[in-house]
Amino acid sequence: MKNIIKKGFILSGLSNIVAVLILSRFFTNEFITKYDHAVMSNFGLLMIVVWGFAYISVAKNYAKVKWIIAVFAVEKLIYGIIWINWRFKNDVSLIFNEDIMAGIFYAIYGINDILFCVFFTVVFIKLLNNKAI
Repeated sequence: MKNIIKKGFILSGLSNIVAVLILSRFFTNEFITKYDHAVMSNFGLLMIVVWGFAYISVAKNYAKVKWIIAVFAVEKLIYGIIWINWRFKNDVSLIFNEDIMAGIFYAIYGINDILFCVFFTVVFIKLLNNKAI
């Protein structure tokens, strides 16, 4: 089980890092920033990459930092909620028409955040309850 959880942290980090770097074309994709300049500015995208490195950094010792795992869950929850609200107000198909990479980004980033919010929450609850994981 520990190995699966470790891989979950690594996968979460890599999904942040790789997705942002590829879909933003290394921070040059103007369409990502165009459609949500407050959250998805180049600075915001850089911070998503930094969060990715944070997830990876605790992969081997996650059981020792349970409260950081709670912070990760809250951070993912916030991005998930922001994405849901954004989706209610925006049509992703219009973004796909302008730029497929930005369209993919906006179509999937919130799903990724919600899934990893659940993952981090489950890990935190198990650690909080002193479950052997």
